Amino acid sequence: MTTEALFISVVPNMRFSPGQLICTAGVDELVQQGQLNPSMYLRRHLGGDWGDLSEGDRELNDAALASGEDRLFSSYQVAPDLKLWIITEWDRSVTTLLLPSEY
Repeated sequence: MTTEALFISVVPNMRFSPGQLICTAGVDELVQQGQLNPSMYLRRHLGGDWGDLSEGDRELNDAALASGEDRLFSSYQVAPDLKLWIITEWDRSVTTLLLPSEY
């Protein structure tokens, strides 16, 4: 079992499959430096907690989750100067963890 599969298997209330997990270079660097542990945010994303989004954006995500026809987007304020975005593609094949500056 891969680390990825092991991690996903322990996510309570998972509402969709993330597909392949990808971290951008910026996220990877922060993880390597011990400045970011994205696990909690990924669990929130997979559970349908979209983080710091407007009500309209939350509704778009909920509709996309129900229809399976659009991407899912979450935004989390990790620290005053650090925001993490998580995007799952419309077909649920890939979930990317990235910094807004890397979009």
